[in-house]
Amino acid sequence: MPRHFDPLTLRLFVAVCEERNIARAAEREAIVPSAVSKRIAAIERDIGAPLLVRGRRGIEPTAAGQTLLRQARDMLGAMERMHAELSEFATGVHGSVRVMASVSVLAERLPDDIGAFLQQYQSARVTLDEALSPDIVRHVREGSTDLGVLWEVADTNGLHIAPYRCDHLCVVVHPSHPLAKRKRVRFEETLDYAAIGVAPGGTMETLLRRQAAVLGRALAYRIQVASLNAACRIVAAGLGLAVLPREAVGPDVQAAGLVQLPLHEPWVERRFVVCSRAESTLPATARLLMQHLSAQGS
Repeated sequence: MPRHFDPLTLRLFVAVCEERNIARAAEREAIVPSAVSKRIAAIERDIGAPLLVRGRRGIEPTAAGQTLLRQARDMLGAMERMHAELSEFATGVHGSVRVMASVSVLAERLPDDIGAFLQQYQSARVTLDEALSPDIVRHVREGSTDLGVLWEVADTNGLHIAPYRCDHLCVVVHPSHPLAKRKRVRFEETLDYAAIGVAPGGTMETLLRRQAAVLGRALAYRIQVASLNAACRIVAAGLGLAVLPREAVGPDVQAAGLVQLPLHEPWVERRFVVCSRAESTLPATARLLMQHLSAQGS
């Protein structure tokens, strides 16, 4: 008789596929490697097909393994959501939502919008984390977060999408910078000066590199930082200019006495979206939060 897949075995299989190594997966799940190997071998005997092969980058799933990996993530995600929703009743909090957002979104109106939601639904709880757009999409697809809030240019193919807010990119410079007296600048002009980059590998950096390439130029940052606030501090130190979202950095620009210049380009407006897996798979509280956030963009 075929055995039923238990959650522990599925979690171990997912860990092996993600770590590409049985020993690392065992360490991650606090279990001995031999136990991991035995559980996966038992599944392979049951289905009559190999699930893993050793490739150039380590252990990789076969075609059957890819199918099991996808289904395992779905099942584990569903079980986590079920446990999270049910466990909230013990503490009197009837619904929790996991949200991941990009740097710019977190620095702008999202915290206020979630605050307004929690004022309306005081029994709800929200977990809010920051990540780069590609990581947000991956976590949403894998079911490890309920909602992602990010720039719409990210590859969200196959996900449920709802509109959110928008912002506008600008150039932030020190008052002594040669561009500081200008009323507005073009992106090409900024490439002649030392620049500060934000969130390496993120969607905004990708856009700016692409626009520089269209102009036949290379984008070379003098310094790269992880946050918008840090970028403003570096600009205030006179170490370069930065292309930043106007709505997010306004208070920092004003506090540091910096100059904010409109960027005269057709692509400066950025539209954000809220993404999730199929809406029918979302907990009720997550659906309510998605509807609330989408209403802010209308």
